[in-house]
Amino acid sequence: MRSASDERTRPAPALSAAAGGVGGTSRLRPVIAIAVVVAVLALWPSVAPNAYMLSAGVVVLNYAVLATGWNIMGGFTGYISLGHVAFFGLGSYGTGLLVIHTGMNWLLATLVSALAVAVITVPIGFAALRVRGSSFVIVTIALVLVLQLIFQSWSVVTGGSGGLVVPRPFPDMLRPEHHETFFYIFLALLAVTLLVWTVIDRSRFGASLKGVREDEDKAESLGAPTGKLKLIAFVISAFFVAVAGGFYALWFADLDPLFQFRIILSSWIVLMALLGGVRYLFGPLLGAIVVGSALEYFVLEHGDTQFHLVATGLLLGLVVLFLPDGVLTGVAQLFRRFRPEATSIREVSAEDLRRQQEEQEAPQQPTTSKEASDDRG
Repeated sequence: MRSASDERTRPAPALSAAAGGVGGTSRLRPVIAIAVVVAVLALWPSVAPNAYMLSAGVVVLNYAVLATGWNIMGGFTGYISLGHVAFFGLGSYGTGLLVIHTGMNWLLATLVSALAVAVITVPIGFAALRVRGSSFVIVTIALVLVLQLIFQSWSVVTGGSGGLVVPRPFPDMLRPEHHETFFYIFLALLAVTLLVWTVIDRSRFGASLKGVREDEDKAESLGAPTGKLKLIAFVISAFFVAVAGGFYALWFADLDPLFQFRIILSSWIVLMALLGGVRYLFGPLLGAIVVGSALEYFVLEHGDTQFHLVATGLLLGLVVLFLPDGVLTGVAQLFRRFRPEATSIREVSAEDLRRQQEEQEAPQQPTTSKEASDDRG
């Protein structure tokens, strides 16, 4: 038999259902947001004025995938890697060589190449993640430079500076149709990358990675396997960057080691993620749209000059100095500044809290007969 206390402590069915509904809606909110953003971006091929603007959209989506993939490592752990372009280049050449020498299906070749890059990333990450801060940055830069020299010198396999021509997966398509097809391919890859970022963000694994970002020594002292956590994030991040590299090789169809392993591309990826905000789902996407569009504009207006490098360098300096947490964080802080302040429990002193508790626990005084008669009168 249930007691009265059991009935009081048991939550009301309606309240429990409402709480479950709110929790379910909260879990689905990022998925709905991703679906809406993808649907909006999917309209670009129908409004792009020409084939060049459509190809620019493909480039921007490629940047968005690279920045979001980088954010799985850099955003969650706080490790700034300038070596992710190495995985982009490995994915590009791996896909191209598989398609050329084995005749493998282009999608299967991309996945196999990305999985191979993920396997290669394990020993690389095991060695690189032993250091932190600027030492880690230097190690990742060295990785890019070494791979660039190897692929440029190994001309028998990679084509060297002469380039490697990759067969197009859709040879019968005209150039605008080719751009449109790969726009949707990159958009699908972006959606998957955003979903994976969301799953990690809401998981215990993601919470542990955030602990590494905030204070790695404290997380390690509490028993968190920080080395294993960082390595897993590093491998997942490299996988998505390698997939983007494979799709880029199939789209552009001409690979050059000096381009595929450009260190400046790594700096652009970091700039895009930092500009939008590494703690936000759509932060890297926003940064890719802003920076990628600006890069395409500078190249279109100023040609082969180095003006775009100067502009992106200045933008990176401004972001680091004035928006270290990204544009989205700055906008959120601006909205909070103009929002009416809510009363927090921290604004009440301990003595006031004790007084309120005593008043609540104090028994009510019984009403006297005289007061009762006065009340009736």
